[in-house]
Amino acid sequence: MSVTKAEIEAVLERISLPDGKSLLAHDLIRALTVDGDKVRFVIEAPTPEVARQMGPIRDAAEKLVSELPGVGQASVALTAHGPAEKPAPPSLKIGGHPKPQDGPSKPSGVKRILAIGSGKGGVGKSTVSSNLAVALAKAGRKVGLLDADIYGPSQPRMMGVNKRPASPDGKTIIPLHAHGVTLMSIGFMLEEGKAVVWRGPMLMGALQQMLGQVEWGELDVLIVDLPPGTGDVQLTLCTKSELTGAIVVSTPQDVALIDARKALDMFATLKTPVLGLIENMSMFVCPDCGSEHQIFGQGGVAAEAAKMGVPLLGALPIDLETRLAGDGGTPIAAGEGLMAEAYARIADGLIKGGMA
Repeated sequence: MSVTKAEIEAVLERISLPDGKSLLAHDLIRALTVDGDKVRFVIEAPTPEVARQMGPIRDAAEKLVSELPGVGQASVALTAHGPAEKPAPPSLKIGGHPKPQDGPSKPSGVKRILAIGSGKGGVGKSTVSSNLAVALAKAGRKVGLLDADIYGPSQPRMMGVNKRPASPDGKTIIPLHAHGVTLMSIGFMLEEGKAVVWRGPMLMGALQQMLGQVEWGELDVLIVDLPPGTGDVQLTLCTKSELTGAIVVSTPQDVALIDARKALDMFATLKTPVLGLIENMSMFVCPDCGSEHQIFGQGGVAAEAAKMGVPLLGALPIDLETRLAGDGGTPIAAGEGLMAEAYARIADGLIKGGMA
């Protein structure tokens, strides 16, 4: 004698979920059929996540129904209501050997690329880069900022952004945004304080990725904050990308100028036009008495610019508020005041000169 649906449902009523209610009470049984001594039905979970936890319940239902008199075979399927969970996108990896290129290129939609360089560290190049990017954005330009200082990325802190960029396919990189500027830095991909221990090819591959795989969008200018010195990153940028030109930052100090001249010679060797020099930390204005002090000397960068026949784009004093603003993640150029006006003048000169 064949089993009836009522007998099967009575057995299923004995199988409870964690909340104490049965499979029937939750209305999870679908397509119950009896064909001779064969019984088939489906347990439909509300979500794929719940379905993954209901394997033991499916097994228990199949065992109890198969033990009923008149049942020769019981077949129970477990499924879920609604769409399956989307798989996570592939992990984005930065670094690796660079891919061959036919020649120098620039990201689609980017009109100009400006490299901000220095011969040595500690002259405020990254501070100038972030503030100049913000000043240009305030002036109405569409600006991107690429932190190419792979070993010492500081733009995440200076621009007040610290999260991992999205990647829908493991290749395309969706950049971040702050203070009107589109941003990319290797620092977004690492834990703060974690060192990058890479050889030259890895640096070159990372720079190629951050230039070519980032969705920069339509930009009037992309500012590239270079690392100190004259190494692999500088060589890669100057030979593999269509640079509009370079700006060299230095303090007036003789030791800084020695290294700045090396940077200038590098750009000349690589046939990258130097658009001008910026003298940073040119003086200190005492906040109490207003007197000026030339801590690092005076006029050295201006003299070098005159010697080379390139413009001195601006002279920026050493300023406590600039340091505090950079550490706080809101560049001084984003606000008001004398330093914001100084960066605005440099930005205005670049725009009027067709460089940005």
